[in-house]
Amino acid sequence: MKRLYPDQPLVGIGAIIICDGKILLEKRKNDPGKGKWSVPGGLVELGENIEQTVLREVREETGLEVEKPEHIDVVDNVDFDEHGKIRYHFVIVDYFVRVKCGTAKAASDAEEVRWVQLGDVEKYDLTETFRAFFQRSRQKLEGFDSCCPF
Repeated sequence: MKRLYPDQPLVGIGAIIICDGKILLEKRKNDPGKGKWSVPGGLVELGENIEQTVLREVREETGLEVEKPEHIDVVDNVDFDEHGKIRYHFVIVDYFVRVKCGTAKAASDAEEVRWVQLGDVEKYDLTETFRAFFQRSRQKLEGFDSCCPF
């Protein structure tokens, strides 16, 4: 699956995990958005349904086992190069998930993971798409709780 200069949009997921007023953010290890903060996520694999993708990506990137994905938003991420060609095009489906077990730690595509108070999220160097999602959804997110032990 070609991410850079793709032939068609790629479908991915974002996992929203909130516990006691803190959201789990990850610092991206790879482009697009390398070094910026977002939520755990990744691309849907061939033959995998989108809910399976949420569970797999969270486990691979954070070590957490999650359940009960609930759809909350869809975000488009289209990035053009200096010549006007599409460098990246992702359609990202965001899900709220509940934590079953585990301790969050960076793995796979995550350079670092961190629990961040919702009031402090915008102080971080966020990806553009996550910043837009967060600003649009902050009030709704304040009512979520993944009930995770950490």
